[in-house]
Amino acid sequence: MAMNQQRSPRVEESAREFVTVAKVTKTQGRKGEVAAALFTDFPERFATRKKLLAVDYARSTVHRELVLEDHWFHKGGVVLKFQGVDSITQAEALVGCEIQIPRAERAELPEGSVYISDLVGCTVSDSGREIGRISDVQMGSGDAPLLVVHAGRELLIPFAAEFVESLDLDHKRVAMRLPAGLLELEGKE
Repeated sequence: MAMNQQRSPRVEESAREFVTVAKVTKTQGRKGEVAAALFTDFPERFATRKKLLAVDYARSTVHRELVLEDHWFHKGGVVLKFQGVDSITQAEALVGCEIQIPRAERAELPEGSVYISDLVGCTVSDSGREIGRISDVQMGSGDAPLLVVHAGRELLIPFAAEFVESLDLDHKRVAMRLPAGLLELEGKE
């Protein structure tokens, strides 16, 4: 199964209708620009996306609408310049904000691909037996991403196509058929 990184650094139940595409890390320059870490596999969409939303969940859940004036990629991230943010002081107010889009505006994924943010919160079952809930997805060095599943303890379960029986994102369920002994091995330290 293909994975797309578009996800919030922190998933909030109240924010399920929005998807984080970047997070402002610092001011950049003297004219209101901000540097941001990317949380999307589709950074090229900044070229056509003009309206974005900013929210800082540490302070509020209220979204501030921003108009993207310019952007450029720099050191693995993106520098954003918003209309009406013209000074370092104004840019400082955006540091820590997640830059989001409405979930309905996400890029269409090819068949067999899934957004990581759609997996977080899903219940995982193995051969019909419920295991736990996905709290995160780790993109490791192996072939398959690892589902971080809370089941009384933290389990790391490979999200490999050969283990997935069905995926029902509308009902937040992932049915798997895991190799015998995998869960027992995972519990050993």
